[in-house]
Amino acid sequence: MSDQSSKTVVYAALIGNLLIAITKFIAAAWSGSSAMLSEGVHSVVDTGNEGLLLYGMHRAKRPPDDHHPLGHGRELYFWSFIVALLIFAVGSGVSLYEGVLHILEPSPISDARINYIVYGIAFVFEGTSWAIALRAFRRANPGQGWLDAATRSKDPPGFMVLFEDSAALIGIAIAALGTFAAEYFEEPILDGVASIGIGLLLAATAAFLARESKGLLIGEPARKGVRDSIGAIARAHEGVDRVIDLITVHLAPDQILVALALDFTDARTAGDIERDVAALEEAIRSKHPEVRALFVRPQRADVPRPARRLASGIGPREGTARERPTLQPE
Repeated sequence: MSDQSSKTVVYAALIGNLLIAITKFIAAAWSGSSAMLSEGVHSVVDTGNEGLLLYGMHRAKRPPDDHHPLGHGRELYFWSFIVALLIFAVGSGVSLYEGVLHILEPSPISDARINYIVYGIAFVFEGTSWAIALRAFRRANPGQGWLDAATRSKDPPGFMVLFEDSAALIGIAIAALGTFAAEYFEEPILDGVASIGIGLLLAATAAFLARESKGLLIGEPARKGVRDSIGAIARAHEGVDRVIDLITVHLAPDQILVALALDFTDARTAGDIERDVAALEEAIRSKHPEVRALFVRPQRADVPRPARRLASGIGPREGTARERPTLQPE
């Protein structure tokens, strides 16, 4: 997903959640509904979350400096993790607290009609934001399921907004059902039960988003297609005999660090290798402009190193007769 597309999704969600939060709090004050109050808190948290995502996107664009030679791209992953924590701590925590409080001290809903009106308005706003996020998410991840695409995605704003909006739509349905049940059965306690249901929904959503954000913050490799392409470019270069190792790490959705260990042909001189490295860098960055840092290390194929699972596509250049010996861990 492009940076501009991600910003459009986040801005749409921010505006929608802000308008929804205002209407929900007015309705909660009017009717005294615990579920409606929980939904209002949910929308406030979502609004703040979109602001943090925009802040993280802005900070991630800052250029490298003396203290951060690889740039500030991972700030986006940091703030995405903070967003997940806020959904859990504030959104889920307040909803659970309000639900338990309403069960211990139940009070009837004074005017459920205003609640239903607000639920309808909120569903339209959230549905619009959800549709925008879904369209952008599918465009960036064609042919993939939600969970699979979110797990593979390197762009937290894209999948976080989609999952937040999905949770919001389900939360509205739970709140509306709780209001209806509390009125129909004349059991105000059911309104509190709905609030607890919303809290559990937010907790589950936050746990998933926190797990994905943590993985990106620690460091995840580029997608397989990108790794294969970089490996193929290196193997196809005239002076390279074998790709010994290929490591990629995402610094941001559009920023990748690449480290290559290459076995150059025996006939290459030091000057030849310098020119080879420059040519490889130009070729790789020409096809993959998202590669912001590229490190190349000449290495003999028969030098032992710690065994680890290598990225796919690593092996001798096509047409070479040399065979790589079996290496043992140090």
